[in-house]
This record gives sequence, structure tokens and C-alpha cells, in this order.
Amino acid sequence: MADIEIASDRLRCVLSTQGGLVWRLEAKPGDAWQALLRPPPEGSDRDPLKAGCFPLVPFGNRVEGNRFLFDRTEYRLKPNTPWDKHYLHGDGWLGDWTVDDRGDAEASLSLEFQREPYRYRATQRFQCEGVSFRAILGVTNLGQRPMPFGLGWHPYFPLTPATTLAAPAKAYWTEKAGWLPDACTSVPEALDFKRQRTLPRRWVNNGFEGWDGAASIVWPERHLRLCVETAPMLSRYFLFIFDTMFDPHYREDFFCFEPMSHSANGHNLPGLGGLMVLAPGQGTEISMALSCGAIEDAA
Repeated sequence: MADIEIASDRLRCVLSTQGGLVWRLEAKPGDAWQALLRPPPEGSDRDPLKAGCFPLVPFGNRVEGNRFLFDRTEYRLKPNTPWDKHYLHGDGWLGDWTVDDRGDAEASLSLEFQREPYRYRATQRFQCEGVSFRAILGVTNLGQRPMPFGLGWHPYFPLTPATTLAAPAKAYWTEKAGWLPDACTSVPEALDFKRQRTLPRRWVNNGFEGWDGAASIVWPERHLRLCVETAPMLSRYFLFIFDTMFDPHYREDFFCFEPMSHSANGHNLPGLGGLMVLAPGQGTEISMALSCGAIEDAA
């Protein structure tokens, strides 16, 4: 396990080869340094669940029943955490990545995974330029047969009492037992982020569809705005807000806004829910830019 530090004149970032994590990300849009992602704990532990952001590869979220049928073959997945019965968020966040290249303001990591049913090579490139941070996540199918792949990120953002989010969507998924998506329906008023609105202080664990790939987070108390842009424009995101029943130590100080290329449980949805079928040797990649700026007062 190793930490890699990259920086620009107004950004500083700590990456970890353990999980391919963005461990810490801070910016200086004005006179002081501010956290763009949830500040992690001090010490040498690099628990991905305490990080600022981790990658979702070869897909994100869960597959109902840990099984799916693809190309006339049934595949089964095994749980990969002790606290969830599902295979969760793929393997990248739990893997040991290799540093392929690094400079003062950028770094490249890779992970080769060779365990059924998925065999693949994942890559990440990170770049700091001014107050803009870019992450590029790619995957190549190393298996002998075509398989459905998806990509995304699981960032944890700071949450203040007045934090607002804008991320317009056309539909969302309700939730059922097992933290699984249930039905795709219209977005309820309380979770309609077509304009900047305050985040709820209650359990939220829902996927959103029909997104335009861009979002805005405003922290009025910090006089700070963060713009999220994805390329190609991702059409889905997941919003996750804890409660104390899920985590007794939760202090309403962070939330998760997760850009994804596919729907949760896409393996079991018509059309694969946005998952991309990659032939042997075929790859794909996505990128996410986080750019911040100081504001005089919040919208």
C-alpha cells in the first residue's frame, strides 16, 4: 500500500493504491484550503469506506440475488464484505492497485483482476489543474467471452446544514429490502434536484435516471460551489444519505452523490440498464471533473 500526492497551485490530492482511492482532496479557491471531499481520518489506515472517493468497477451497487443470466449463461457472485449479503460495488475499491506513472500534478494506476465471472484490467488517471480535478476510469475485458460492464465513482461530499444539490433527473428508483432498487417512477418533489435545493436529513438510497451528466453542490456557509461534469455525459446517478440506524456514528456531515454509467441491478433489467457489453479485449472509459469556485452568496 502506498500514498501518492499530486497537486496544482490550488489543488492538493492524496491517492492510495489500496482500493485505488482518492483519499483526500482539497482546494484553495480563495485564501484558505477547503475539503472538496469528506475529510478522512488521520493515521495509516486506508479503509475505502472512510475515503473521499472510490472507483466502481466492473460495475457499481448490487445485483439482486447475486445472480444474473447473460447470453444463455447464469452467473453467480459472492459477497465481498462481511456486512452485506451482496457482492457490492465491484472489486476495484477492495483491490491493490499498481502505480503506472506519476508526476507532480497527475498519476496513473491500474488493477488486473482474474477471478470468475469477471476478468478485466482497470485503469485510473488523475489530474490536477488549477481548481479542477479530473478522474478517468477505464476497463478492458480480459475474459474469453463478452460480459456486461459498468463504471462509476462513489464520492463522499461534505454536508453542512445549508448544503444544496442541483442534478436534474427524469425518473428515480424506489427502494426495497436488501438495499435494492424496486420500481422506476417519477421523481418525488422532495428529491427533485432540477434546481439547487437543500438535501434531506433522512435515509436516502435511490438511483436516478435521465440525468444530463452535470451537477452542482453549494456550501453557503463555506462560500463554495463545486461543479461535477462527466464525459461522456452519464445519464444516471445514485444518491445516498445515511441515518443513525444504518451507522450509529453518523453525524449528518457527509452524503454520497455517485455518477454511474448504469442502473443498480442493471444485470437483471431489460436492456441491461445501461451496462455495456464488452467483447474479449474490448474496453471503455468515462471521466469525471470536479471544479470549484468561491461564491459571494448561495443560490
